[in-house]
Amino acid sequence: MENTKLDEVKRIKEEYTYHEKTNYDELKRLDRKAKLPSIIFAYTFGILSSLVLGFGMSIVLGSILTDYMVLGYILGGIGLLLISINYPIYRLLNKKGIKKYRDEVLALSNTILEN
Repeated sequence: MENTKLDEVKRIKEEYTYHEKTNYDELKRLDRKAKLPSIIFAYTFGILSSLVLGFGMSIVLGSILTDYMVLGYILGGIGLLLISINYPIYRLLNKKGIKKYRDEVLALSNTILEN
C-alpha cells in the first residue's frame, strides 16, 4: 500500500517538474499533428452517419412520422452508405496527413536513431 502511494506521489511530481523538449517529444507531437484531423473527422462523420441511420430506422418502425415509411428507407440507406464510406475516407485523410509531415518525421526519426 505504501509503494502505491509513493508511486502516485512520484507521478504527480513528474507532472509538475519542468522538462526540456526533446527530439522524441517533437516526434510524438508531429505524429499526433499528422493523424489527429483524420481521427476527428472519422468520429464526427461516424456519429452523424449513425444518427441518420437511426432516424431512418425510427421512421420505418413507426416510432416517429408514422406515415413516411419510404422516407425512413431512404434515410436508412443513406445512413448505411455514409457509414460504409467512413473508413475509406479516414484512411485517405490519414495518408494525406502522413504524407504532409513525412519528411519532417523521417528526418527527426533518423536524428534520434543516430544518437
